[in-house]
Amino acid sequence: MASIQYYDVILKPLVTEKSMAGMAEKRYCFLVHPEANKTMIKEAVEKMFAGAKVKSVNTMNRPTKTKRRGMTVGQTAKSKKAIVQLTADSKEIEIFQGL
Repeated sequence: MASIQYYDVILKPLVTEKSMAGMAEKRYCFLVHPEANKTMIKEAVEKMFAGAKVKSVNTMNRPTKTKRRGMTVGQTAKSKKAIVQLTADSKEIEIFQGL
């Protein structure tokens, strides 16, 4: 595995109805690098967002799906989703403020 820097760990925020409802409890969802572990995700969130203190990180691997287009068969890319819980005294993440 190549060394992954903290700015390569978080790919993009995941905006769904369920993730928006979790923001009330300071719970944020991100799509992350498939090779990243929980420690890397925690460090990346604390470095990228000033004042954020991570309480816990839960991760889920989303497997590939087989897709067809006529006779051609392929697979989608695998991905990983992380749910980050911030502490009560932590600042909120500004990316989600305007949503």
